[in-house]
Amino acid sequence: MTLDRTIERGLEWADQALGFFYPDVCQICGDRRSTRAEGYVCSDCRARPDGVRFIKEPFCDTCGLPHSGDISHEFQCANCREMELHFSHARAAVIATDLLLDVIHRYKYKQALWFEPFLADLLIRSTAPEISRSSVDAIVPVPLHPIKEREREFNQARRLAALLSKASGIPVLDHAAKRVLDTRTQTQLTRSERAKNMRHAFKATTRTSLKGRRIVVVDDVLTTGATTSACAHALRQAGAADVVVWTVARGL
Repeated sequence: MTLDRTIERGLEWADQALGFFYPDVCQICGDRRSTRAEGYVCSDCRARPDGVRFIKEPFCDTCGLPHSGDISHEFQCANCREMELHFSHARAAVIATDLLLDVIHRYKYKQALWFEPFLADLLIRSTAPEISRSSVDAIVPVPLHPIKEREREFNQARRLAALLSKASGIPVLDHAAKRVLDTRTQTQLTRSERAKNMRHAFKATTRTSLKGRRIVVVDDVLTTGATTSACAHALRQAGAADVVVWTVARGL
């Protein structure tokens, strides 16, 4: 079965389940109407102060961290100045607000696949125009370790990458990298602990030549950039000419 068909079947299952229990109801507030096309997140919830907040300039030139004041020159945040990052730059569609983090947590860990159109729309709306007019060759989702993928039954980055590929026309190199270490969760770790935890976690495969290719790495959330940087490092070591990162949300 193809990846696209797997995604379609997952959404069909989600539709059937929600159609039985909560027909066209927002899965955040539980009150207002919302449909599959909206990812079951209503317009009122999106407009909440802790709802959808698209990232706009000014932000860090390297990691895309939003900056509250005016910037008239190139700017790099303290996090990027203190870390060795292996991607050229990283960008995210929206700020990781309470609503976004709740949706992503339920999507990743509770198989709430009905949120996928909502998350994919945020990513595609911001990312597809940018990468379509650049010289990007391929999209690479951040891989999960096989143990974690069996536990979750899917890789959220792979699914989002497939939808971004469909919207942008840029192919996915699904097996360009693999996760070789089953690292502990990054959630409660400090910046330095995150970087150490991810060191040597990824390895490029020999299935596809990366020599000279410009790659977009896709994931759900970027915080310090340790995970995506480690993945980018593996791709660069395998010959990728350039690696940039796009995620749905950016932690502050």
